[in-house]
Amino acid sequence: MISNLRKCPICGKPRSEEHTPFCSSRCRDRDLVKWLDDGYALPGPRADMPDTDDDGAE
Repeated sequence: MISNLRKCPICGKPRSEEHTPFCSSRCRDRDLVKWLDDGYALPGPRADMPDTDDDGAE
């Protein structure tokens, strides 16, 4: 029988049930920091950000 063990996406160690899909709180926190620092991106053209300084007058 082949075991279907999935590994931590950050370090490659076996996953922990408590921290799934990561192996530890350290890897979970590293992933969160990567999200917060814009380390992940979806492919495609960059979306234009609306101007927030505009008072609505033209």
